[in-house]
Amino acid sequence: MQQLTICIKSGQPQKRFSEAFKKEVVRDYEQGLLNKDQIQIKYGLGGNSTVLKWCRKYGKFDYTKRKSTGRPMKDPQQRIKELEAKLKKSELKVKVYEKLIEVTNRELDTDIIKKIEAKLSENWQQKKD
Repeated sequence: MQQLTICIKSGQPQKRFSEAFKKEVVRDYEQGLLNKDQIQIKYGLGGNSTVLKWCRKYGKFDYTKRKSTGRPMKDPQQRIKELEAKLKKSELKVKVYEKLIEVTNRELDTDIIKKIEAKLSENWQQKKD
C-alpha cells in the first residue's frame, strides 16, 4: 500500500510504500528477471537509487556501497615529489631537444623549426581546401 505526501523541496507528490511492497520489489529484482530500470517502470518508482536502497535494507545479497572507483589519493607531499620529478625529467628532455635542434640547424645551415612550421602550414592549407 502506498501513501502520497507532498515533497517540501519540489512540491511534487512523494509516494510512501509499505514494507511488504518494498520486499516484493526486492524479491522481483533479486530473481533477476528484470533489471533495475524495468523494475522502476513496472512498479512506477521514481529516483535512481530507490530500488538499491530497498535491496540494501531488505535484500538477501550484499549491496554494500561501492567505494571510489578511482585509485586512492596519495599523500599530498608524496604526490608533489612525484610531480616535481616528472617536471624535472620533462625540463631535461626539452633541453636535450633544444640542443638537438641547435646542432641540426648548425649542421644543415638552416632553421629546422621554420621548415617544420612551413610544412605543417602547407599540409593544413591542403586539408582546409
